[in-house]
Amino acid sequence: MLVAWALFVLLEPANRSVSLLTAWFRLVHTVIALFGLLKLVTAFRLLNTQHYMTVFGSDQLHAQVQLLLNSFRYEWSFSLVFFGIHLGLLGYLVYRSGYIPRILGILLAIAGLGHLVYCLSPYLYPNADLRFLMITFFGDMIFMLWLLVRGWRIQEPTADA
Repeated sequence: MLVAWALFVLLEPANRSVSLLTAWFRLVHTVIALFGLLKLVTAFRLLNTQHYMTVFGSDQLHAQVQLLLNSFRYEWSFSLVFFGIHLGLLGYLVYRSGYIPRILGILLAIAGLGHLVYCLSPYLYPNADLRFLMITFFGDMIFMLWLLVRGWRIQEPTADA
C-alpha cells in the first residue's frame, strides 16, 4: 500500500486521474494477494498442529492442504492480472512524465502486457507454453532499480512543466 501511495505521489504531475487509477489497481492486487496468502498460513497450521492429524487422518489432511495450495495459486494468478494492468498504466505515466526516462515506461508497459498474457494463458491459451514471457517481467525490476539508484535525484516538476 505504501508503494501504491508513493507511486501516486511521484506520478501525479503526469496525470492525476491515471495515477490514482494505477494506485487503485495496485491496491486491489495487494488485497487479493494478501487474502491468498491466508490460504498458505492455513495450510501451514494444518500441517504443524498435531490435533488436525488425529481429527482428519493423513489422507484427508493432505487433500485439504492440496486444496488450499491450489486455491492460493489461482488467487495469486488472479491478483497478477490486476498487477499487470497496474504496470501498463504505470508505464504510460512514466512515459508521459518527462522526468523519468521514457524507456522505463516502455519496459513497464511491456512487463504489464507480459503479466496479463501469462496469467490469463491457462484460460485463453491452455495448450500454449508461454514461459518465455517471463523475460518481460524484468521491466518492473529495472524500474525499481532505477528508482533506488537515480530516483532520489528527480527534481520536483514546476507548474509550467
